[in-house]
Amino acid sequence: MNPSQIDKSRVALRFAQAGQSYTEHAIAQKQICQYLMQLMLEHLPIQHQARVFEIGCGSGNLSHLLLQNLQIDQLILNDIYADVQRHFAQLQQIDWRIGDIEQLELPAQLNLVTSSSALQWMTDLRAVFNKIACALVQDGFFCFSIFGQQNLKEIKALTGQGLEYHTLPELEHVLRQSGFDVLHLSEQIKTLHFSHPKQVLQHLKATGVTATSTSHRWTKHSLQQFYHDYQQFSETDQQGQTQYLLSYHPIYCIARRTT
Repeated sequence: MNPSQIDKSRVALRFAQAGQSYTEHAIAQKQICQYLMQLMLEHLPIQHQARVFEIGCGSGNLSHLLLQNLQIDQLILNDIYADVQRHFAQLQQIDWRIGDIEQLELPAQLNLVTSSSALQWMTDLRAVFNKIACALVQDGFFCFSIFGQQNLKEIKALTGQGLEYHTLPELEHVLRQSGFDVLHLSEQIKTLHFSHPKQVLQHLKATGVTATSTSHRWTKHSLQQFYHDYQQFSETDQQGQTQYLLSYHPIYCIARRTT
């Protein structure tokens, strides 16, 4: 899917519908947040970050890690739909910027901007990176994860549905052009295992990822065909059980604003 074709209202609706189930089912996303937090602790020179802004906070996997691991004076959270605020009912010290980050005016004088598993939805990543650079103080940090080209490759192969993802060299180029010094850039392939292709679709629906499928409508026949074709992405485990694979391809970046 070309980024310019992303329907942000559909994305918001799908993630809102998945709000109850996301925390339970977003296994890969939770692990990605934990690894991103680990990288931040390795690269941030101090744990005190006065003003922190998170893009696409969702149910708060990364937000809670930020609060547990950093000394934050003001945490400002963003997501595209307001209903995410219910995940943070117990927390008082949070400010909100609800809406499409590409349209919003960002808070100023930020010490840290962070995001996990959200920036792949941007239609103009260069413009977003430029906005973030302008919102950061000198030597402020931009720490994020984003998905790469092997993400959900099985689904794209069988349905033709999926986002257009960026490569590491593309991301590094855009970051440097936006005035960032890239301190860390790495990637992983995370593979989830399911006992039936139906569970793969249920997992995607429960995490809101079906927001990409603008025109895909399942019929009884197309579902059966999908289950059949998914055999090519299966393997047998040590107990002799067939496991169906689903790939996630997180890219991690720690960058610092230098200009």
